[in-house]
This record gives sequence, C-alpha cells and structure tokens, in this order.
Amino acid sequence: MPRLPTALLLAGTMLLGTALPSTGAFAQSENEVYDRIEELHGDAAGFDRPLRQLVKAMRSGDAETIAGLAEYPLTVKTNGESYDVESAEDFIDNFDDLVTPETRRAVGRQQYEDLFVNSDGVMLAGGAVWMGAICEDNACKASHWAIIAINN
Repeated sequence: MPRLPTALLLAGTMLLGTALPSTGAFAQSENEVYDRIEELHGDAAGFDRPLRQLVKAMRSGDAETIAGLAEYPLTVKTNGESYDVESAEDFIDNFDDLVTPETRRAVGRQQYEDLFVNSDGVMLAGGAVWMGAICEDNACKASHWAIIAINN
C-alpha cells in the first residue's frame, strides 16, 4: 500500500514540473498588466509617466525626483527597521540610508510586463517599491500615482 501514494506523489511532481513552465502561468503581457491596473485602480494610462520617471530616477540615484513621486508620510523599511518619512526634504536628506543600491538597481531594471498588481497597488522589483493611486478628494474622482512604500 505505501507504494501507491509514493508513486502518485512522484507522478504528480513530475506532471507539475513539466506542466507549469510550458503553460506560461507566470508570463504576462504589457496589455494584461495595463488591464489589471485599470480594473483594480483605474487610470492605468496615468501610471505610465510616474513609473518611467521612477525607473529613470532610480537608475541615476536622483533623490529629488524620487522624493517628488512619493506620498508622505512614506513608510520605508531598511536595515531591519521601519521609518515613517514625513517629507520630501527628509527623504532627500536621508536618501542613501533609505534606498539601498540594490533597490535602486532592481527598480532601475523594472520591465512593465514584470509588474505585479493587486488591490494594494503596483509592486516593482519584487516588492522593493509599491506605487498606488492616491485619491485627491473624498469621492476619489481625481487621483495621482505615487510611491506608497519602499522595502529594502
């Protein structure tokens, strides 16, 4: 009797090992990402410019541009600690301590089709940075995209 469950487990493992990669279960197109952003947050077209600005700024280490893309207070996790950065000035003054070179590189290489989208926002670089649509009024008739968290 023990041989049957082991055989089934082995067969299932082999089946999963070959089926998942060939199905493209993890691949998504730019259109699918765009549609997911639109479905969950709206203004997917408005997301493009801040995303491009952020990726370019991370590549060059442009603290001012990154600070201008953030919503404050901004939660930043780095070196095992969590900080609530209260202002753009505070972010700029502490940029090298708040955003690691690894995070800068990872976000600087971000590809649109590799974004992860859920109801919390849009995740870049495996969770290093999150962006969200921030409502500008109580009815949320207008919003803007901003960095809502950094996780080094």
